[in-house]
Amino acid sequence: MEVGNCTSEFLLLGLSDDPALQPILFGLFLSIYLVTVLGNLLIILAVISDFHLHTPMYFFLSNLSFIDICFISNTVPKMLVNIQAQRKDISYTECLTQAYFLNTFAGMENFLLTIMAYDRFVAICHPLNYTVIMNAQFCVLLVLLSWIIIFWVSLMDILLVKKLTFSPGTEIPQFFCGLAQLFKVATSDMLINNIILYVGTILLGVFPMTGILFSYFQIVSTLWKMSSSVGKYKAFSTCGSHLCVVSLFYGTGLGVYLSSSVTHSSLRTIIASMYTVVTPLLNPFIYSLRNKDVKGALGALLSRAAPGL
Repeated sequence: MEVGNCTSEFLLLGLSDDPALQPILFGLFLSIYLVTVLGNLLIILAVISDFHLHTPMYFFLSNLSFIDICFISNTVPKMLVNIQAQRKDISYTECLTQAYFLNTFAGMENFLLTIMAYDRFVAICHPLNYTVIMNAQFCVLLVLLSWIIIFWVSLMDILLVKKLTFSPGTEIPQFFCGLAQLFKVATSDMLINNIILYVGTILLGVFPMTGILFSYFQIVSTLWKMSSSVGKYKAFSTCGSHLCVVSLFYGTGLGVYLSSSVTHSSLRTIIASMYTVVTPLLNPFIYSLRNKDVKGALGALLSRAAPGL
């Protein structure tokens, strides 16, 4: 049965076909999912509950944690359901929906990391004007505009996918549906789609990354001019967590892109799992372990919650 020009379902090949590994994979990914959701949720609650964290930097951090929850919730639950039911199928509508939101949340994380780099640039390079430039209305506007842009870009991409033709029972060598995977398994002409995909990658990937590099170039230039080594360390320490998250996000993202030319499907799947699962898992730990303010807020939040347990 087909829907329009497309098959009614796809087959997600997942991480392994070995029946003996399925319970292990289920337990592993369920644990990762629960820890990721709990960790990012604690970051959000800590920022909300502690008025000392009601600053632009932590406003953006709480938004990043929310996106990480959405990011992993878009892929892992379906994988767990398929493992438990011993099935691999995903409907055409579910697959396109998953691809849409995967593209949306990945794009939003990209935008947020760029905004957070700009926030650190203003804080270090223009400290006297920081509260004026990074006012509450401007911060909300930056996040809102990012959502609007990425929603429309993702919608355009999905509309292009809807025009493609797929063979019945098309296999996707991943545990989730993504735009790149759908483009590869389509049987129709891909010239227009590939051009738009590459242009979108440049606009939504290269430009934000350039903004991050420019921000940190200015930050390093400003710190280099400081005479106090203590001041340099204190100023740059606020960027440490962000740099770790940026390296993790873009490093795994680049790995996914480069792995597309690798013929070994299991290697591609492992790298993709790093991008879609491990990155949201590690982000809250990176920020909580490297940031005294976040650790203090988390400690206060847990101490208040403990008596009620």
